[in-house]
Amino acid sequence: MTPTLLIVDDEKATRDGLRAALEEEFDVFVASNLDEATAILKADPPDLMLTDLRLGGDSGMDVLDAALSIKHPPVSLMMTAYGSVDTAVEAMRRGAWHFVTKPLNLDEVEMLLKRALRSRRLETENQQLREQVPDPANLGRLTGKSAGIRRVIETVKQVAPTRATVLIEGESGTGKEVVAHAIHQISGRPAEKMVIVHCAALSPQLLESELFGHEKGAFTGAAQRRIGRFEQADGGTLFLDEIGEIDSATQVKLLRALSERTIERVGSNAPIKVDVRVLAATNRDLASMVEAGDFREDLYFRLNVVRVLMPPLRDRAEDIVLLTGGFLKEFAEENGRPVKPLTDEALDLLQHYTWPGNVRELRTAIEHGVVMSNDAVIDVRHLPSALRGGSPAPRPDSCGKITLAAPPEFNLHALEIRTIQAALSEANGNRTRAAELLGISRRTLQRKLKEIEG
Repeated sequence: MTPTLLIVDDEKATRDGLRAALEEEFDVFVASNLDEATAILKADPPDLMLTDLRLGGDSGMDVLDAALSIKHPPVSLMMTAYGSVDTAVEAMRRGAWHFVTKPLNLDEVEMLLKRALRSRRLETENQQLREQVPDPANLGRLTGKSAGIRRVIETVKQVAPTRATVLIEGESGTGKEVVAHAIHQISGRPAEKMVIVHCAALSPQLLESELFGHEKGAFTGAAQRRIGRFEQADGGTLFLDEIGEIDSATQVKLLRALSERTIERVGSNAPIKVDVRVLAATNRDLASMVEAGDFREDLYFRLNVVRVLMPPLRDRAEDIVLLTGGFLKEFAEENGRPVKPLTDEALDLLQHYTWPGNVRELRTAIEHGVVMSNDAVIDVRHLPSALRGGSPAPRPDSCGKITLAAPPEFNLHALEIRTIQAALSEANGNRTRAAELLGISRRTLQRKLKEIEG
């Protein structure tokens, strides 16, 4: 959605000039006095406001007060040809975000407005982080507002009350076990056990015994009868993590357990009835494993009654604020620390890091920040060094995805040309988008292109 901007100036030429210069980046409204500005502010509050200090018989300070009195005030910048330190201090004290003097540098104004908008966004997101409340649906740490995670939550709510087997797929660290816990919690069986088996951690023989149990003397070292995880989970939920790692013999037994709801302990032929809800998770592509002959097709279909795909954190950046809020509370309580807010710079870093380790890596980063901060806030320096020196994701005020090899000769002009060309290529020729990638105004980009072409 295009951000909205209210320009308040009693000089028509200034209003029209600013509108023409800025309407490509903003939806621009104009007013010539306090009454017109107040009417616009109340009817449709803009994201930003740029007001002159002197408005004929009115004062820009009064316009600023009117803006700050509405429920969602815009980020306001004051402009005047009569700039002084005292005036600037007073405007800032009254609530202005910044102060600029006439004659205006349009590039500077445009960049300040973009920074103001970015500051407001970060402030809003940080406030959401501080005010995060527990999820009313009792879904534990399964939270978020991104389209991908909303689909997961809706699927969880739909399938949880049933007996259907669920296959949870996704990269390592995306929160597959969190999904399993959420399904169990609202399944109608929350008072019963949820038993977890990490399949990849056990050898084939040990895994079979772990799942189904064994009789005394079933194999060397079996000194007494052992009850397996299926029996332990009877009446509750069995979560099989890393299901793609089980061997073919165990796959056969697992298929029977799912199909007939019976098991046999190792060393016994006596069937044992079990009432178990099975959830399975994997970071591997089971469908491809079936095609390669590494996983039984019939077992795959038994497991994949309902499929839940957990999106990687890089595809749900809008959820980072909510996740971070939960982790801040968790680790503050665990370590006997007060809940501290993140600085805007720290939050910005979290939102633009690529997170190869997904939610698990974010969780570790927040724990690190809670433990390492002795200040009233958690700043960038309190976060793991890997984040500060890691691979940033594309962001609108940086070079984003542009990657350039160092030129063989140290020629700054040549490097600038290559950078601009790469930005235009990345933006498919869109000069506005290219300017955003470069962190400059569109006007500056146009000037540089003229210099290059000229």
